[in-house]
Amino acid sequence: MLPIALAAPLRDALIAADFTFDAVSDLLGPQALAALARNETTPGLRRTAQRDVAGTPLATLTRLFLLQAPTSLEDAERALPGLVDRLAVAGVLSQGVGEVAARLDVRPYGTDATAGDAEGDLWVVSDLTPGLDGAATRVTGDYVLGISPASSSLAQLTLRHDVESSLDLGTGCGVQALHLAGHSDRVVATDVNARALSIARFNAALNDVDDLVEVRDGSFFAAVAGERFDLIATNPPFVISPATGERLVYRDSGLPGDQVVEHIVRTAPDHLTDGGWCQVLANWVIEADRPWDDRIASWLPDECDAFVVQREVLDPASYVELWLKDSGHHPATGGDPRAYAGRYDTWLSWLEEQGVGGIGFGWINLRRRAGAASSTLRRDLVEWPYDVEQPIAPAIGAWATDVAASAALTPDTRLVLREDVLQETSGAVGAEDPAAIVLRQQRGFRRARQVDTVVAAVAGACDGELPVGPLLDAVGQLLERDPASLREVYLPEVADLVAEGFLHPAP
Repeated sequence: MLPIALAAPLRDALIAADFTFDAVSDLLGPQALAALARNETTPGLRRTAQRDVAGTPLATLTRLFLLQAPTSLEDAERALPGLVDRLAVAGVLSQGVGEVAARLDVRPYGTDATAGDAEGDLWVVSDLTPGLDGAATRVTGDYVLGISPASSSLAQLTLRHDVESSLDLGTGCGVQALHLAGHSDRVVATDVNARALSIARFNAALNDVDDLVEVRDGSFFAAVAGERFDLIATNPPFVISPATGERLVYRDSGLPGDQVVEHIVRTAPDHLTDGGWCQVLANWVIEADRPWDDRIASWLPDECDAFVVQREVLDPASYVELWLKDSGHHPATGGDPRAYAGRYDTWLSWLEEQGVGGIGFGWINLRRRAGAASSTLRRDLVEWPYDVEQPIAPAIGAWATDVAASAALTPDTRLVLREDVLQETSGAVGAEDPAAIVLRQQRGFRRARQVDTVVAAVAGACDGELPVGPLLDAVGQLLERDPASLREVYLPEVADLVAEGFLHPAP
């Protein structure tokens, strides 16, 4: 258990050393920073050993915690005055003869206060990053993962509007709870890993938000029975495996297949306030003979709008290889070749027996609307592997507004074209009319939609002055088309443009 009493003095030392994301980035420079992102430390070690920075508290902490290199006791005492012995007793550091090494990772974390996150710099304690410089590393079953691509993706996905209460389901090291504390009056963070619970509590105290964050022991929603939240954010242990008993808690739920994700999706509405959101970063099974969206749609609760985005698809073999490498079982990372082949075969055989044709990765966003008629609920399940603007959270929030505006569209609605929408045309050289017209967003999801001349003309004329009905009539007159039939055909298309964010109701 990490003693909470250490959090404040450690924070003071980190602040005094200017151990922040920006300062570390400036110290290392782009080359060493990029190498560290690839788990290579040599450029960083060379930089922090240079005469102009060697031995400074910032360089010492960078070498100790980020580069996982031993430092001299003298340098460590200078960077962590009066704390080295206490941190060693707590299991954060280990001491040798005149030398200190890290046993846990303490990492500076930059947040965007303008996006609703907690202001200032944060620090995240976790287990050490495995596999630095290609070293053979096996993680234990209770390993506590730090800042990862998945946690960063969830942070960019999560809405940042002010809420009374939020839930970080499966908190791990607690990084999502730190984000949520920036715009929530109260945060509950749950997990079943005792080491994760200890580290999450310490991280809340380290970042001075322990008065906002309550860490609880419990599986899934068991720890919050009978409670409701305005926002639930979760990156559950979603790895789709045969649950053979060899479990890494940070990624394996213990349930076969994608049952953990299905359970969360079906159960979340019972823990959401009216208008509350649940946002899930997850994997799901794509059955060999069934469309991916058909299966996910069968999970969706009756009382929720849903926006599901499939970002990536892996074939079963690629998926198994990915996670066996992640757990250190691949021979290239120190695993036993025969054991690796056996695990690979068992896992792949199980996926084939289950009829798995692929594994999808993406986002499930639910918004509870208590009492709403099923006919008024919006269910959008889209495959979108293209680049999006990050953070994507504002676009997720705008989706809810846009679909509501689309449902309320009438011929009397005045619309404006979104400022970032551009029109692209293509066709044969010298042709009088383009063969194709595409409207393309430059921000958010960066959607593109092919339209005809009528829709392009209406969209271009949407400046908030005339309602959409008269605009269609005017285009009909120019094209010598019947106004009534034009409205019947094109009002639904205009509504789709509103739902996808190309057009907005005028203020």
